[in-house]
Amino acid sequence: MERKFFNALLKAIDHIDDGIHIIDASGKIIYYNQAAKQLDEIDVEKAIGRHILEVYPSLSLETSTLLQVMRTCKPMYNVEQNFTNYKGDKISTVNTSLPIMYNNKVVGAVEISKNITAVKELSEKIVKLQNELYARQNKLSLPDNSDVKNKNTADYTFLDIIGHSKEMQKIKSLGLKASESDSPVLISGATGTGKELVVQSIHNSSKRKNHPFIAQNCAALPNNLLESILFGSVKGSFTGAENRAGLFELANGGTLFLDEINSMPVELQAKLLRVLQDGRLRRVGASTTVDIDVRIVSAINVPLHKVLDLGQLRSDLFYRLSVISFEIPSLKERVQDIPVLVDYFIKKYNEKCNKFFSNISNEVLKIFMDYDWPGNVRELEHTIESVISLYDGEVIREEHLPFQFKHIHNNKRDINIDSNSIRPLDVSLQSYEREIIASALEKVDYNISKAAKLLNVPRQTLQYKIKKLEIM
Repeated sequence: MERKFFNALLKAIDHIDDGIHIIDASGKIIYYNQAAKQLDEIDVEKAIGRHILEVYPSLSLETSTLLQVMRTCKPMYNVEQNFTNYKGDKISTVNTSLPIMYNNKVVGAVEISKNITAVKELSEKIVKLQNELYARQNKLSLPDNSDVKNKNTADYTFLDIIGHSKEMQKIKSLGLKASESDSPVLISGATGTGKELVVQSIHNSSKRKNHPFIAQNCAALPNNLLESILFGSVKGSFTGAENRAGLFELANGGTLFLDEINSMPVELQAKLLRVLQDGRLRRVGASTTVDIDVRIVSAINVPLHKVLDLGQLRSDLFYRLSVISFEIPSLKERVQDIPVLVDYFIKKYNEKCNKFFSNISNEVLKIFMDYDWPGNVRELEHTIESVISLYDGEVIREEHLPFQFKHIHNNKRDINIDSNSIRPLDVSLQSYEREIIASALEKVDYNISKAAKLLNVPRQTLQYKIKKLEIM
């Protein structure tokens, strides 16, 4: 019975998208799933029973994550590994490797590998293109007082920040003062509030405006890849590494914007802190340092007072980054800006779509003023864009609005007009829950992971509810 269960388990694991390796105490491969076969292009039959270094000759005792956990008896999580397969293809993976213990002895190791080769190649191409682009621009050597705008600096200025509420007037005032210095700036705000708009405006009002502005989302890349992207690399520092400048060097003389910096791993935060303190960096694998002159502006998507409590940033780095700091208010905290934002977006998408809308109805304005706007200004813009793209007319009316707005007033009217329409609470809640989930799924093109993030629920919970409510 146990043997049948074990075989069934292996068959199930064989269908997992990530590569899985298991080796015994001698380092020989005893299990190797289909995803690993596709990644390494080695037949399972040829891999089983052979030593890990025989199958992966570009690795060594020191660079193989499987052999490292065997030697140290300690697990390794999300570690980048680079190797060359038998066809000469350079492969990059992020590995989680665990020793297998029995009676306090290491009897093997198991490893789960996620292929990041395509992501890494794309990131390196972007950095290379940026490098070439800024190299060409540097030949132009624009003077500091030049009125010619560098095409690859930031696009927005404080004039592009729409809103006359006291909250936004304060943000503009603080931003203008921040642009007068070179001190690090830390901005907090929820997704869609316009953090990068403010950051670009600070850059374009500063003395660095004719120098590079480079933005990098710290949550968009695997941890080890982020290090080489930021600080650069030297040839031979790891498999496939080339002599390449990182974003710090590319932004020299200008501004480097690090978005979602609270997603950066702690060990990389320590290196970033050293660079900020010394004004010098060492490329990955290098023995020498490079002087840099870069202004750091960073952003977090949690309130300033919570980031340390959550343990997302080292306290010494937080205080170094937040010499100047402020929070961008959510849209529901500045609802008086909604009418002027609506007017701006109507004009913008009328021009793009060749339409002739002039305003919104009073009913729609009331709905907008009552709505919570979890997606903030970005959600408002997408709402106006959706309506203008789909409909014709002069006034945006309630029937034009996407699904998530229609329940706000309709539910209240249904109850007040006809008390006989009231249903059992559990039935009403289930119906309402189904509508919300369906709307979220539609908004993210039925990507369950993105919908779970939008609804702020675990992915497994959302899958259970989708099945229970028969949504898909």
